[in-house]
Amino acid sequence: MATIHHLFTSPGHNYYGHHGKPAGTHPIESHERIELIAGRGIQGDRFFDWKDDYKGQITFIDVRIIEAVREHAGKSDLPAEAFRRNVVIEGLDLNTLIGRQFRIGGILLEGSEECRPCYWMDEACGKPGTEELMKGHGGLRCRILESGRLSCGPVEVEPTS
Repeated sequence: MATIHHLFTSPGHNYYGHHGKPAGTHPIESHERIELIAGRGIQGDRFFDWKDDYKGQITFIDVRIIEAVREHAGKSDLPAEAFRRNVVIEGLDLNTLIGRQFRIGGILLEGSEECRPCYWMDEACGKPGTEELMKGHGGLRCRILESGRLSCGPVEVEPTS
C-alpha cells in the first residue's frame, strides 16, 4: 500500500520549452481525483495528447523528496505543486518502477524513466542546489496503459512485470 497525498494538473507549461525565456504563469490545479486516459494522459493536463506514446503522460514524486527540498530551502511551507508533478505519493520506491509495468489503484501504467529535475527546480523552489539535491530522486514518468480514475488516499500498488 502507498498513500497519494496530492493530485495536480496544469493547463499549460511554465518551464518545459521555456529555456532562455521567463517561466510561464499557468496555475496548478489540485484535485481529489483525476481521470487517466490510456495512451493520452490526464484530462485537463498540459501533457494530454502531447505526443504519440509520450513517456510522461503522468508523473510521480515521493513526498520525502519534497520534505528534503523544504528543509534544504528553509521553506517548510513550500507547496507540493512547486514541483509540477501530477502525483505526490508516499510509501513507494519510484526508481524501482523504471522499465516496469505496475498497477496503481487498479490502473495499468508503465514506468518509462526518471522524471529528471532541471535547472528550473532552483527557481521553482527558491534555492540554488535544488536541482542537484533532486538528481536521482526527481520522480517517475509513466505511460498510461489502461484508463481509469486515481484518487487521493491509500492506494494499492502491484508490480506486474
